[in-house]
Amino acid sequence: MAVRIRLARVGGKKEPSYRIIVTNSENINLSNHIDQIGFYNPRAEKDNLRIDLKKYEEWVKKGAKPTETVASLIKSFRRANPPA
Repeated sequence: MAVRIRLARVGGKKEPSYRIIVTNSENINLSNHIDQIGFYNPRAEKDNLRIDLKKYEEWVKKGAKPTETVASLIKSFRRANPPA
């Protein structure tokens, strides 16, 4: 079973927002996800990305692989919010 960290689209028509979820890569139905670790709203100007980095790191240690889009979002989030 391959586990992926990916985006799941939510929201209405022409109002996209996304949940960052952990799911089985073979699962077509995104409502049956394993864990939700964040939220991304590309239309918002402030606070458009919220993610629990501890959960993200735990899932990556367990072998979950992020999609290219999620990896780039994480990279930009870390640049904008450096650890204290």
